[in-house]
Amino acid sequence: MSGTTQPPNRRTRISPVKFGALFLLVVAIGVYFGFAKSVPFRQHYEVSAVVRTSNLLAKGSPVRIAGVKVGKVVDTGRYGRSEYAVIRMQVDEDGRKVLRRDASVRIRPRLFLEGNFFVELQPGTPDAPAMPDGGTIPVTRTSVPVQLDQVLTTLQADQRKALQATVGGLGDGFGSTPTAKEDASQDEAVRGRTGGQALNEALKTSPRSLRDGAKVTTDLRGRVNGDLTKAIAGIGDVTAALAQDQRALSGAVRNFDTTVSTLADNSAPLQDTVRELGRTSSTARVAFGSLRRALPPTRTAARDLTAAMRELPDVIAAGRPWLRQAAPLLGEKELRGLLGDVRPTLQDIARLTRESRTWVPELSSFTACMNRVFLPTLNIEVDDGPLSAGVENYKEFWYGVVGMAGEGQTFDGNGSKLRLQTIGGGTKIKTGYTNFNGNQPQFANLTEPSTGTSPAFSPKLPPFRTDVRCSTNPVPPVNGPASRGKADGSNASAPAPARPNLDPIPGKVR
Repeated sequence: MSGTTQPPNRRTRISPVKFGALFLLVVAIGVYFGFAKSVPFRQHYEVSAVVRTSNLLAKGSPVRIAGVKVGKVVDTGRYGRSEYAVIRMQVDEDGRKVLRRDASVRIRPRLFLEGNFFVELQPGTPDAPAMPDGGTIPVTRTSVPVQLDQVLTTLQADQRKALQATVGGLGDGFGSTPTAKEDASQDEAVRGRTGGQALNEALKTSPRSLRDGAKVTTDLRGRVNGDLTKAIAGIGDVTAALAQDQRALSGAVRNFDTTVSTLADNSAPLQDTVRELGRTSSTARVAFGSLRRALPPTRTAARDLTAAMRELPDVIAAGRPWLRQAAPLLGEKELRGLLGDVRPTLQDIARLTRESRTWVPELSSFTACMNRVFLPTLNIEVDDGPLSAGVENYKEFWYGVVGMAGEGQTFDGNGSKLRLQTIGGGTKIKTGYTNFNGNQPQFANLTEPSTGTSPAFSPKLPPFRTDVRCSTNPVPPVNGPASRGKADGSNASAPAPARPNLDPIPGKVR
C-alpha cells in the first residue's frame, strides 16, 4: 500500500498578504489612539452652550474648571436661525460630578495678545440640580472676551481724547494732595491724604463689606431658578405701567429731580446721616438678632394660641349659664351695693396711703435707730461693782419691775401698796444750794458716808440736736468714764447749778 504523509513537526506559515493586512491594522489602531486619545464606540458626556460668537474657538480647544482641564470642544456651529452660535463640549467624569444646571461659560484667551482661547466653566451652586447629558447653557449665562480690534474701532479720536482726560483726572484724583477747602467736607480719617492713600485705607475694611455684598448678590438671585427672572419681569411690568401715563411719569421725574436737588442742598446733614448709618446698622444687627431669637418662642406661642382659640367658642358657650347666674350677684342688691358702701373706706385708705409717704421714711429712720443704737445699748451688762446683776440691763430693768410688783402685793384691805422703810444713820450730809425749795440746801442722814454716784452727775446736759439722725450716733458707753463719779452735793457751799437748757437745737434732719 502506497501514499504520502505530512511530517508531524512542520508548521503552517502566514501568507505575506495576511501579514501585511494585520500590520496595517495595528498601525491604524496606534495612530487612532495617538491622535484621538479616546476609546471608540463609547458614549461621552456632552454639554452645549449658546454664545454670541464662536469664531474664537476651534475643535479641541480645552474646557477648564478652576484652571483644571475637564474636557474639550468637539463642535461649533450656528444656533438655529439666530445670530448666536453654539459650542458642543465633551466633559470627563470629574467635571460631570460638579456641573449643575445653573452653570455659566466664559470664553477666555490663554495669551495676553489674544489667540489660543479656551472655555472656562463655572460649575454653578452645589444645591442646584445636576446638568444632564446633552444639556444646554443659555446665552444669558455665557460671555465672550472683547477683541482688540473692537476696542480700537470704538475708540476714535474724540473718544481717545476723552479717555486721556479721564486717565489724567484719575491720576490727579489718586495722586494729588487735597487742599484745606477740599478736606473740610471729608471724613477726619482721610483728611490730608491723597485719593490713593484714602483708597488703601478703605481697602483695609473692604473684605468684610465685599463678603456681605457677595451674600446680598447671592440672595438677589433667589432661592430657585427663575426668581431673578420673575423679579426683572415684575420691574418690566412696573416700567410699562409707568410708560402708559406720560404725564404722571413726567411729574414723578420732576419730583425726583426736586428730591435730588434738596439732598444736594443739604449735603452736610446727609453726610452726618450716612456717617451714623454704621452705628445704626450695628445696633439694628443686635436688635434683629434678638428679634430672630424671640421669633421661635413667639411662633410656638402663636400656634398654641391658635389651638386655644379653636376651643374658645365652646368655653364661651359653657360659661353663659354661669354668667346668667352671676348677674344677680353683681347687681345693685349684692356686690354693686357693697361696693357703694365700701367706697368711702377705700377713699380713706387711698388718702392714708398718700399721706403715709411722709411718715414711712421717718418710720424707717426710727427702725434704724432701734437696730443700731437703742437695742445694742439695752444688751450691755452694767458694771455696778459688787451690786452688778450679771445680765443685760434690759433684763435687770424687768427684774426690778417684777420685784416692785411682788413688793406691792395687797397686805391689807386698803389695796396694793409699796412698803418702804427709811432709817437714819450717824452720817449727816448737806447738799449745796439747789434749784428747789427756794434754792435751799438739802439735809439727810446716811448709815454710811457717801463715796460717789453712778452715773456721774453733770450739771450740763448734752445738746439735743434735731439735725442729726439717731441711727448715726454711736452706742452710749454705759460702762465708760462717766459711769462713776464723786458724791454729788458733798460740797455744802457749792452754788446752785444752772438750769439745764432743754430747748432743742433747730436744724434740718439729714
